[in-house]
Parts: sequence; C-alpha cells; structure tokens
Amino acid sequence: MRLSLVFGLIGHLLLLFSMAFLVPLGLAVFQGEYVTAGHFALSLLIAAGVGWWFGRRLPRKPMLRRAEALAIVAGTWLIVGIFGALPYMFVGLTPVDAVFESISGLTTTGATILQDFGAEGYNDAFFLWRAMTQWFGGLGVIALFVVILPRLGIAGRQLFFAEASISTSEGISPQIRGAARKLWILYVGMTALLVGLLMMARFDFYEAVVHALTTMSAGGFSPNPNSIAGYDNPQVEWILIVFMVLAGTSFPLLWRLASGRVFEFFRDGEFLVYLLIMTAASLVLAVLIGDGIPGLDELRTASFQVTSITSSTGFASVDYDKLWAWAPKAILLVVLLVGGCAGSACGGPKVIRWILTFKFLRREMTQVLHPTAVIPLRYRDRFITPTIVRAVLTLVVLYLVGYVLIALLLMLTEPNLDLTTAFSASLACFGNVGPAFGDAGPMGNYAWFTPLGKVLLTLSMWLGRLEVVTVVALFQRDAWKHTTWRPSP
Repeated sequence: MRLSLVFGLIGHLLLLFSMAFLVPLGLAVFQGEYVTAGHFALSLLIAAGVGWWFGRRLPRKPMLRRAEALAIVAGTWLIVGIFGALPYMFVGLTPVDAVFESISGLTTTGATILQDFGAEGYNDAFFLWRAMTQWFGGLGVIALFVVILPRLGIAGRQLFFAEASISTSEGISPQIRGAARKLWILYVGMTALLVGLLMMARFDFYEAVVHALTTMSAGGFSPNPNSIAGYDNPQVEWILIVFMVLAGTSFPLLWRLASGRVFEFFRDGEFLVYLLIMTAASLVLAVLIGDGIPGLDELRTASFQVTSITSSTGFASVDYDKLWAWAPKAILLVVLLVGGCAGSACGGPKVIRWILTFKFLRREMTQVLHPTAVIPLRYRDRFITPTIVRAVLTLVVLYLVGYVLIALLLMLTEPNLDLTTAFSASLACFGNVGPAFGDAGPMGNYAWFTPLGKVLLTLSMWLGRLEVVTVVALFQRDAWKHTTWRPSP
C-alpha cells in the first residue's frame, strides 16, 4: 500500500470538502453572528490547509490498488468527520462530543449529544452545518457506491443498482460517471422540491431547507429538540412520510421513475418488499396505539414512525419511548433491523440482503428433504452466483455479530446501562438510525454516555455506514503488504 497516495487523495477530498464551510459562514455573516462566522472561517482554513498539504503532490490520474482504494474510502469518511467537528469544538463541545456529533451527521445517523438547543453558539448557522453534514453524507454514500466501489470490482454492493455496471477495471467508465452525475442531479432536485413543499406547509425558508437536507439524506437532525413533534404540523408529517420513503429507495431506481419508466419502478422486487414491510408494520402499529380500529391520526403517527426508522431517518413525531407500551415498540424494533433499499441514502443491512438471505435459508431447508437436488437461487429472473450469496451472507452475519458485540461492549463501559438501552443504542448507531430507547430515545440524547462509550458508538456509526466489509478488509494482513510512504515507480 502506497501511503503517500492514500493520504494524498484523502487530502484532496478534504480540501474540496472544506469549501462547504463557506455556506454557514455566509449565513452567520448575513445574520451578524460574527463570532460564529469566525469559527467557520477558521475551520475552513484549518481543513483546507491540511488538505492542501497532503494533496499537493497527488498524481493527476492515480491508479489505485484495491487495498489503497478501500483505505481511501474508510479514511476519507473518518478524516472528513474529524475536521467537520471543528465548528462544534469552537462552541465549547469536548473533542469526543464534537467528533461524535460530526460523525453522526456525516454517516446520516442522527444520534446527538446536544442537550440545550438554545445554548449560546447553537444558532442558525450551527444547525445549518449539522444539516449539511448529513446532506453531504447521503450524497457522499451515493457517490462512493456508484463511482468508487465499481472501480474496485466489489460486486456485492452494486449488484442490484438498476443501471450501474460492475466493472473490474481500474478506470471509471463513462457509464459510471454518467450514472453518478444523474444521481447528483436527482438528489439536488428532490431536495429542492421538498424545500418548496415544506414552505407550502407553513415552514419558513430556513426550517424548510434544514429539514429537506436531513430528510433526503435519511439523516434526521432537526433544529427543534423535540424533532418533528415540536412543530405539531400534520401536513408536514405527511410530506415527510413520502420523502422518507423516497430517501430509503434506490436512487438509480428513482432515476428510472423520473425518466418515465414507471412500470419498471413498480415491478422492482426490493422496492415492493420495502413498501410491503412499511405498510404492514404501519397498519399493525396503528391498531396497537389506537386500541382498535385506527383513525387518521393513528395512521399518520404510526406511518411516520415506521417510515422514519425503516428508512433510518430517525425523525420522531411522538415520544414513543415514554408514551407507548412494549408491544408497539416491538414493531419499531423489528423495522430497526431492516434498513432501506440498496443504492439509497439509508443505513442498515438493506432489504435486498434480507431477501437473498431468506431465499438462501429456504433453499437450504428444501435441500434437507431433497439432498441430491440442484436448486439455484434466482432473483429478477437471474441466477445468483455462490460468490454473491457468500458476500451477502457475510455482510448480514457481520451486522448481526456487530449489533451484539457493540451492545456487550457498551454494557462493559457504561456501569448503569440497562440491557434495552444497550442493544437499542447498538442497533441505532451501527444501523445509522439515530434514536434508540430509554434515555437515548427520540426525545433524549447520548450526552450521558461516558467518553469511552461515545468513542465506541462513534466508531460503530462509521463502521456501519461503510457497511462493515470496507473497514474489516483493511485488517487483513494482505492489505498492508509492501506498505511504503513513497509511491512505487
């Protein structure tokens, strides 16, 4: 692995990312918040300076090996998250808390350590930056999956992208570039559309922008400490339900819909299962919280919470942890494990992997009765190769093991942590959902965790957003063979 190339490309990406500080800086100047403007200006200078230093000798068209590309992907998310924490540190948060908040934003998790939302320094520019980190995180995931991972030849994550080709070459083909460009256009366009709809629902421009950024990224940060419940606006909730569903849908599939291929959109198996899970869970939840035949309010509340958690957005329209019994909360716990569609902005294992896992288990049960039968796995009228099945099962197992391991480590680092909070916090952070149960519930926060616990949850958010394999692969000895600082000739 050529470390100079790895750090050079990470530095180049950090330099590009530092330009994002200009937006909250401009808002702070416009509102006369000159101290806050100084914080963002200093953050820009530090990030840009470090990025320029490491990226100044980057070759014009670097040819990456697989281990190097994996290190760049993992390192970029981590380094950008650390430098994105600078504005939080300047308003008084500890480095551990600041990095937690920044990584939570960038990974679109939505877990927060903020307690007093009205504190000095937590102004409009501050909350805009929180929302922007989530928006860039959602967009960044799409760009990484569509552009970088096909470049590495890693088929598992891209197999079910509607139009993405799985290229084993080291170059980025025009087809992949074109697909990435389409997704950027779609992402920005849907964000702008949501801003307009929220303003029609009586949100002011600032509130509409912030919530549009955190909805389309499936992030869930809100400038209101009570999330969407703090606005008590049913019209906004219905709008967000629709766009949270879209945020958890494959963006390449959404491009097909935008291109007029409606039939292809509604015959996509993963999307139909995704809708079926949310519809069934919403109806059952509405019955449970309505004690019988649910009314429109119960349907809206149930649909909002199920959609928010399934899409890993993490908004809340009610304090379900305090107000609901365990039966309705069990429904939320189930959808917490699902995740959205592959190729979306959401976290979690993704629906398609559960589909293939259950198909595999069903085949194995059939194989017990017919041991000599040859039963191929099929999806969308295509045969699923053993390589893809192995990759899917590996990732699902890593997620399940990760959930348990993180929960156990939390209980070891947090002396007064109960089992429910430990496992729900593990699910919420490793699955990039955000709110858990207990004191880390929808109206709570993670500020009361010990510094060691926060570090563990920060790493779990980072690991979960990179879908585990990207980071775990770097712990293989082969990834670090022939490591050198200087690039090879």
